[in-house]
Amino acid sequence: MKNYVVLLLMLLALPVCAEEIPVARFATEGLKGWESKSFKGTTEYIIVQEDGKTVLKAHAKGSASGLSKKITFKPVIYRYLKWSWKISNTIAQGNEKSKQGDDYAARVYVVFPGRFFWQMRALNYIWANKLPKGEFVPNAFTSNAMLLAVQSGSAKAGQWITEKRDILADYRRLFGEDPPEAGAIAIMTDTDNTGSEATAWYGDIILSTNP
Repeated sequence: MKNYVVLLLMLLALPVCAEEIPVARFATEGLKGWESKSFKGTTEYIIVQEDGKTVLKAHAKGSASGLSKKITFKPVIYRYLKWSWKISNTIAQGNEKSKQGDDYAARVYVVFPGRFFWQMRALNYIWANKLPKGEFVPNAFTSNAMLLAVQSGSAKAGQWITEKRDILADYRRLFGEDPPEAGAIAIMTDTDNTGSEATAWYGDIILSTNP
């Protein structure tokens, strides 16, 4: 009996991992916990009603600023990132392989802080302009950020697309090793390098232990 009680107490003391971490719940939380970071000008981010649901609308006109939310998690546990998005158009002058064309109507980042700033890595899920769906390239400005085309081209512009990515598998594929602990999720719609204009809508974002 004594051993049973000890075992029960030990089990109760074990940390319990929730199956999901709600990163963004725009209907109930708005932009609470999200921080703005400007690189050039300001992309407008507002909460709107779109197609019967509460979402985040981003509009960029020759600007580049993003939103990030600090959230620490282990991709080996919370390996699935789920979200939905919609764009008005891709960037006609956009080119994933050049600094002059490094603009995207929509992208979602997973950020992996390093011990030092230059060791930070980022997994960028992009709605690509020309890069074929499923392909990836290093960011034109830094090889520590890899761009993975989750969608590509304007064929599905104006449509809501639901995405699910395996962060663990994607990191292994793009960086060739297991990922460290992640430290943030970020969103950005940017058109500063091409001076163009784009609008995107982002639905709720969830980290999950289950596919």
